[in-house]
Amino acid sequence: MLEIKNLHANVVSKPILKGLNLNIAPGEVHAIMGPNGTGKSTLASTLAGRNGYEVTKGDIVFEGEDLLDMEPDERARAGVFLAFQYPVEIPGVTTINFMKSAINARRKAEGEAAIKASEFMAEMKKNLELVEINQEFMKRSVNVGFSGGEKKRNEIFQMAMLNPKLCILDETDSGLDIDALRVVSEGVNAMRSKERSFLIITHYQRLLDYIQPDFVHVMYNGKIVKSGDKSLAKKLEDKGYDWIKEANA
Repeated sequence: MLEIKNLHANVVSKPILKGLNLNIAPGEVHAIMGPNGTGKSTLASTLAGRNGYEVTKGDIVFEGEDLLDMEPDERARAGVFLAFQYPVEIPGVTTINFMKSAINARRKAEGEAAIKASEFMAEMKKNLELVEINQEFMKRSVNVGFSGGEKKRNEIFQMAMLNPKLCILDETDSGLDIDALRVVSEGVNAMRSKERSFLIITHYQRLLDYIQPDFVHVMYNGKIVKSGDKSLAKKLEDKGYDWIKEANA
């Protein structure tokens, strides 16, 4: 599904990604861990096509297409979804209108008719229940006045509504209490399928107790330096990142 080869990327002319390689097949869940400043969030933002992230070398192929040739909205319509570390607020735009517009934009790009009101309401109700959000939240401006946990649950709700092929979660567990972490994790697990893949970026092994990854990768100095199964995350939790730094000094 996703193939990244020798990816180099700058942020404000500063090299951050320095030769990253990663392959994700359909249905797989990959977790990326690593110390602060090593490029994890830069990778997520680069995949989503966010402004300010300049690819200087390498390739990203998504389902046989050159992802770097696509604008951010084209990537989203192709099935790439990024759950932000810090979800943005959109004053004046209700969540329900935002969600319906996003779904219809994708359907239009695929040559489909706009979603019927009854179908939209049924999907919305189902996915709100999945992440334990009150339907009244849909009448409020996107993320405005939401707590940190509510914002993260709203991101998972949006992901469920949009039904993407590749879900990128950039430190979704950051700042969550144990109840919100459970709800978010259950929402992700409910979406796992043979066709959908996940790239989960996290600092902490605790998230991976809830969402069992197929592969765990460690990033250091802008590239992946070690890969393994979920036991690698436990080793990082026990030993910290010093042993990774020493091995790659």
